[in-house]
Amino acid sequence: MSARPATSIDVQQFIDLQPLSARQWLIFAMCFAVVLLDGFDTSAIGFIAPSLLGEWGVARTALSPVLSAALFGLACGALLAGPLADRLGRRALLSVSVALFGIACLISSQAGNLTELTVSRFVTGLGLGAAMPTAATLMNEYCPKQRRATLVNLMFCGFPLGAALGGFLAAWMIPHFGWRSVLVFGGVTPLLLLIVLLLAMPESIRYQVASRHAGASILRTLSRVWPYAAADLRPDTVFTLTEQSAVSKQSEAGALSSGERRGLRLVLSRDYLLGTLMLWTAYFMGLVIFYASINWMPILLREGGVSPAHAALISALFPLGGVGAVLCGYLMDRFNADRIIALCYALTAVSMAAVGQALGHVGLLILAVFCAGVLMNTAQSSLPALAAAYYPTQGRGTGVSWMLGIGRFGGIAGSFLVAELGRRHFTFGGIFATVALAGVVACLALLIKYRGRSGAPNDPLNRVTVNG
Repeated sequence: MSARPATSIDVQQFIDLQPLSARQWLIFAMCFAVVLLDGFDTSAIGFIAPSLLGEWGVARTALSPVLSAALFGLACGALLAGPLADRLGRRALLSVSVALFGIACLISSQAGNLTELTVSRFVTGLGLGAAMPTAATLMNEYCPKQRRATLVNLMFCGFPLGAALGGFLAAWMIPHFGWRSVLVFGGVTPLLLLIVLLLAMPESIRYQVASRHAGASILRTLSRVWPYAAADLRPDTVFTLTEQSAVSKQSEAGALSSGERRGLRLVLSRDYLLGTLMLWTAYFMGLVIFYASINWMPILLREGGVSPAHAALISALFPLGGVGAVLCGYLMDRFNADRIIALCYALTAVSMAAVGQALGHVGLLILAVFCAGVLMNTAQSSLPALAAAYYPTQGRGTGVSWMLGIGRFGGIAGSFLVAELGRRHFTFGGIFATVALAGVVACLALLIKYRGRSGAPNDPLNRVTVNG
């Protein structure tokens, strides 16, 4: 009597067919918390900046290195994280990243001068820069295809919510406990989250198959995430992964060549290069807007006659608007994602210009800031899901993290842009009109990416097989 043949399972199809399990929701919660803390720690320096001006007696322009130090770290961390995540795995890198930015943020709370604070904020940025793209990649690889953009966008709502939380907490904590308390909170919380990550976060199934891990290891992970569905799988099950990509298959030989590439070689290959450059451009321009606003809006509002408490609260409305990303993710799962996000950037440009004309009218200012935040953060929070869908598993970590890393230089540019515009005596309205132009460029970049696609999405590139 012949032996029964081994069962073959495509892990992405397996994920697509299962209802969301309790462990998947826990993975979502952990990734959401990572992104939330990223938003909090990244924006915290902007909210404590007015206190630094008073306590240390420095000029506003002297804060530019401090405001930008974490952004340099974010860029470097993201550029390093992608290739490491594609080679070493998502789980370990995420845990190390969270530990790094938690410890560094605690150290920054004890800084005694601008130099010490600048150095510690750079190290904080290294951890933050590695954590966000790794969380985005891991979450994407645990999502069913039909709900992927919705769930990843929902996860990225954590960033603007974390930034808004920084504003609300700063408005309360600084008068009662001083500016250092904000950084202490931003350091202790990630270290508590690290304990949960070490105990409960599994490695990505798709990464394990793409990296040809042992079948027994893959089966153990499946059993942790979907215990009932995986209970009937045999030890000799053959695990496969048929990659899907937003790039069309040019030829059988071209598909094989793409499938053999990994990391940056794949991301910058001929089939992906145009889309990669346009994703970098869009994310760069989006962060010009975000950090120009989040770092300088409290100071600009105070100089415009708004009270310090009201300036912090109004500024906190800008990142709070990121909750619109959930609706955008729903639309991205059903319609063309490039055009939907491009429209959000176009409307962002209009609303940012409107913020510059609303000074002196508190009601209109609040409405304009909130609308600008909804549109800008919706677009920006949607780009990681767009990038994750664009690249196959062998290059997804690098593709997402390099988009985030290159984009972080936009945050640096945004911070220095406002400083330079202020030095040139631009008015409040002139500053925001100039920043709004970045939204136009981001819109055009995504339209070019859409028009430059050579074929229909979701053509298979390659198939990876792992025997049990």
